[in-house]
Amino acid sequence: MKDIEIKLENMDIKPHQEIIGHITVNYSGLYDGVVINTQILGSNELVVWREYNGKKITQNVSRLFVNKNVIPDNKVDFVATIEFEPTEEHDVKFRASIIQQHKEVENAQLFANYSA
Repeated sequence: MKDIEIKLENMDIKPHQEIIGHITVNYSGLYDGVVINTQILGSNELVVWREYNGKKITQNVSRLFVNKNVIPDNKVDFVATIEFEPTEEHDVKFRASIIQQHKEVENAQLFANYSA
């Protein structure tokens, strides 16, 4: 089993649709939390974070940090959206990293498809 895993419930994302994802941390060492970065390839647009582990996110952030203190059972469930209307297909990169003392220890990534 990998130290960190990321999964999306749907790999084909549409505008304004909820993106529901899950991160599992299997890392046996110490860590401060998990950071999730996203990039919509071929675009300057951003993924909008809506919530994690049931906690609403009120400000727009380009990357999401989740402190280990709020990661029950080493799992993070998140909801995000993409709000712009694409004129072409885009790959969306999701990268989850384990952070210890401001350094990345391990990471996992996946690519989803975004189109109208």
